[in-house]
Amino acid sequence: MAGSPWCALRRGVRHERRSLPTVESSGIERARVRIVSPMREVLTPALTRWRGLAARERMGLTLAGAVLLGYGLWATAIGPALQTLKRAPLEHDLLESQFQTMQRLAAEAQQLRATPTLPADAALAALKTATDRLGDKGRLNLQGERAVLVLSGVSPQALQDWLAEARQGARARPLQAELNRSAAGYSGTLVVGIGGGS
Repeated sequence: MAGSPWCALRRGVRHERRSLPTVESSGIERARVRIVSPMREVLTPALTRWRGLAARERMGLTLAGAVLLGYGLWATAIGPALQTLKRAPLEHDLLESQFQTMQRLAAEAQQLRATPTLPADAALAALKTATDRLGDKGRLNLQGERAVLVLSGVSPQALQDWLAEARQGARARPLQAELNRSAAGYSGTLVVGIGGGS
């Protein structure tokens, strides 16, 4: 069987397989040579110069490179992270304060919704009393179950007091506001709903 033509043919195929040129590997080798050659052209003079430096000069350049690397690392990674950590407690306190304010306002809104409305006559009387405190800077007009307050140079504190009295005494709900602020105070209109209307 060892001398059969079939075995000879198989040995020939094996021999041909071994001797086939590897086109892919030779292409990769050529590309590797092309890439390495320019790098060698650049690095060889630099390495020659480096080797020609005295030990003290090499140590100084190494130290300078390490300092620059450390500064780059600090400026791009460590410094910004530390700044974020320093600001985090202040931002947390600010967010906590805003959250508590929102909770307080939500509770106040629920309380106002649950408060029963006053009859229109009682609400109107309370609004007129609050408006009288504004003097000639405030004028109240009725439009059904809405009251329109026309303001002319009202101070922020006086407007805040009027709103508080309108909300608590008249159970009025602000519906619309068109106000402008100037050095003299607030001017414009403020519409509130009274007596269960909207």
